[in-house]
Amino acid sequence: MTGHDHDGWTVLPWRADTAAWAHAARGVADRVVSDPAMRRRWLRHGGTWFAGVDALPNEEDGSIDGVPLAGGWTDLVGAWGEWHRAQLSVVYPGYPARDPDESDAAHRFRRDRDAAHLDGLIAEGDRKRRHLREPHAFILGLPLTAMTAGMSPFVVWSGSHHIISRAFGGALADVDPDDWGDVDLTDVYQEARREVLATCPRVEVIAQPGEAILCHRMAVHGTAPWAGGTERHADPDLGRMVAWFRPVLPRAVDWVQR
Repeated sequence: MTGHDHDGWTVLPWRADTAAWAHAARGVADRVVSDPAMRRRWLRHGGTWFAGVDALPNEEDGSIDGVPLAGGWTDLVGAWGEWHRAQLSVVYPGYPARDPDESDAAHRFRRDRDAAHLDGLIAEGDRKRRHLREPHAFILGLPLTAMTAGMSPFVVWSGSHHIISRAFGGALADVDPDDWGDVDLTDVYQEARREVLATCPRVEVIAQPGEAILCHRMAVHGTAPWAGGTERHADPDLGRMVAWFRPVLPRAVDWVQR
């Protein structure tokens, strides 16, 4: 059907209604990221990433400041009734700097492997074992600032959703979906991710306000290190800003279906 179906991701073309939403969201987002309390809460990696989980105060219908959330993704994923507050992710020049409590291995993985991960698996306990707690329907990214290639773009491993779906489908095949959250998926996840990193093409995704990034919920993805491009940005200190939506499926059983 589209790159979203075959590759696990696509960039949807510019639309006026999506651009209007991005413009309105940007005005609100600037206030959020400049708030001292929000910066204390959400700045990570030596101040080079504002994580901003649920930080954008959009309404449940997705609208913000009275501007409706609209775009071409509805042709691919259908209408979505209720939207959570979007993550407001801002990456700044120098990403990823290292936090004092970050291990060498974790920092290297973020720097050299783009912190490649799968959403919805939550690391729990002292041993950080992975459990499915958030079975997302899809991942939708709406750029709020202009982006160039060096500005820590979103990274996705094309076709990785096929490998991940097969791995988790096998691991959960004989488990009641109501109990999926109790299953330790760490080993399955790590093995499947190793296969993805070894076999799937790594793609840096560039998109602009008015466009939309649609990513399959099982696609392995991450964030590239900042590599330049600041001279083409109106305010290098601002970084690049994306609002991310990850709606949760009403039925966990649908999570492993491609």
